[in-house]
Amino acid sequence: MSSTENSNPAETFRNQMLEQQELLRYRMKQIKHKIAVISGKGGVGKSTITVNLAAAFAMYGKQVGILDADLHGPSVPRLLGLRGQQVKIGPPGAFPVKGPLGMKVISIDFFLSEERTPTIWRGPLKMTAIRQLLSDIAWGELDVLFIDLPPGTGDEPLSIAQLLPDIDGVIIVTMPSELSRAVVNKAITFARRLALPIIGIVENMSGFVCPKCGEKIDIFQSGGGKKMSEETGVSFLGSIPLDPKVSMDSDKGALFIVEHAESPVAKAFIKIVKKVEAYLEEEREPKTSE
Repeated sequence: MSSTENSNPAETFRNQMLEQQELLRYRMKQIKHKIAVISGKGGVGKSTITVNLAAAFAMYGKQVGILDADLHGPSVPRLLGLRGQQVKIGPPGAFPVKGPLGMKVISIDFFLSEERTPTIWRGPLKMTAIRQLLSDIAWGELDVLFIDLPPGTGDEPLSIAQLLPDIDGVIIVTMPSELSRAVVNKAITFARRLALPIIGIVENMSGFVCPKCGEKIDIFQSGGGKKMSEETGVSFLGSIPLDPKVSMDSDKGALFIVEHAESPVAKAFIKIVKKVEAYLEEEREPKTSE
């Protein structure tokens, strides 16, 4: 009988897990910064925030990756105009799909036969899938990897917290309403309980600026993000106003921040990016003694 046939299945599985953990460490060591974007509530535009923040970093010459960790409702491929793309396999592993501005993108959507195919998985399968999306993908050297997580505080955010203990931090997305503030507060509690650094809060859909008269109209209650920041002691990164063109660009797979670089929304994104960059430099870079 061969040595394979004589091997202990439990020991074989343990060795495989050790190999994958080592591969995960190797892949992640090539990535300088890792940032997750989370929200306790759906419908706040979290994925749109993720891809446009990532694009802003790429516009500044950074090597950027995006992991779409929403296994049940992946939307990053649609937002980036990458629907129907397939992952290519090579000797080092699977290669990310090349997106706009040279961004490297991975989503479960790239592995499905068609867009309508649902992902019907429970907890253990999700953990395994996210581990493989991090370790089996040849990400190469990146300045920053953005991880777009689904709403809530379930399996996917837990998996990222466990697999990436050195994560630089999380950005929490909310919108200016009492309901959103109450639900998204749970994401802050979640991050703190798991010792995940919180970079700050972004308030999306923060008022509508009339393109004709320039007057700002608060369609929802205003100031929810700032109030949450004051109550929790979490930094407030900024507000992003409503603009119908954001939705239009998202539907056609175009990056708003690229298509409308001079708009108030794009300028709001840039201000947030500068604050995130300052956080990465001040909090995560090694300190040198004088």
